[in-house]
Amino acid sequence: MPFQPEPAYSHGQAARTAVLLCNLGTPDAASAPALRRYLGQFLSDPRVVEIPRAIWLPVLHGIILRTRPAKSAAKYASVWTPEGSPLAVWTEKQAKLLRGWLGEAGCNVLVRPAMRYGNPSIASQLDALKAEGATRILVLPLYPQYSGTTTASVFDAVYAWAGRQRHVPELRFVNRYHDDPGYIDALARRIEAHWRAHGLPDKLVMSFHGVPERTLHLGDPYHCESHKTGRLLAERLGLRQDRWQLTFQSRFGKAKWLEPYTEPTLVKLAQSGVGRVDVVCPGFTADCLETLEEINQEAREAFLHAGGKEFHYIPCLNDSPEWITALSRIARQHLAGWPVEPEGALALADSRARALAAGATQ
Repeated sequence: MPFQPEPAYSHGQAARTAVLLCNLGTPDAASAPALRRYLGQFLSDPRVVEIPRAIWLPVLHGIILRTRPAKSAAKYASVWTPEGSPLAVWTEKQAKLLRGWLGEAGCNVLVRPAMRYGNPSIASQLDALKAEGATRILVLPLYPQYSGTTTASVFDAVYAWAGRQRHVPELRFVNRYHDDPGYIDALARRIEAHWRAHGLPDKLVMSFHGVPERTLHLGDPYHCESHKTGRLLAERLGLRQDRWQLTFQSRFGKAKWLEPYTEPTLVKLAQSGVGRVDVVCPGFTADCLETLEEINQEAREAFLHAGGKEFHYIPCLNDSPEWITALSRIARQHLAGWPVEPEGALALADSRARALAAGATQ
């Protein structure tokens, strides 16, 4: 495979350390053409849809991409903001805040957000980091729980980019932080703040994104890590087992996915006499279509229509200080041992230190 042209580089430029903060992705606009491009990329990823290509691609291009984009565009339009896609807005804010938090901790590193599908792409942001002198890059997915469908797909995109480079930077990857104490505490504080303002629910529902059940039997740890997050969060909140429930949302297709499913569970809770539910989505670190439309609109309507009295959606971590603090600690843990200042700055600091030392001895 021929190497692609390298980003502009001058020999001797200062080497930098960088963090690539990766999220799932979003369309460029809430329109059918934008959704067709986005869904075409997303649903053609063999990590996402594990159906033989010869069977799946004709269905994708012949049916799904002809009918689904318009429906999905209407859903995106219901949550779109003046700044754009909520997921893109929050991910950009998280990247800026992370760089600031790391800087306050003495880590002068580059930080860029990237999307696995859509823009800004992982490849384009890696190009930009390399052009800025990054020779060491930490890839940090915004997925607390590892899954081959998400985390590994991010790594695939990084490896594909690396395969086209002549001079590949040092790379590190964060696989998971589903049980990180700072992450759990940030979730708990988010929920506690909501409860202080609105009181306690009859039931707290923790809704995680679903994946096909077969992935569990094939060795994917996502199911187990989601349950561990749920258990640790319930313990941190001091909840009895009968006061909370873990569910899985976003089922796609006819195959069996991880159960119990979120919306049917909410309907059953309402029918059983549960008056108020609070729903939180611990697997999403930024609000997006799946939380703002699927949960706060569709699931809300289903619960209330089934007889529920009060539905509260608790927002994702987004830009909460507790979350950015936890994220910066996770990054620093995985940056350990790497220089976190430009080599030029380190050389300048060394020369100043030598000058001060020489002055002290005179």
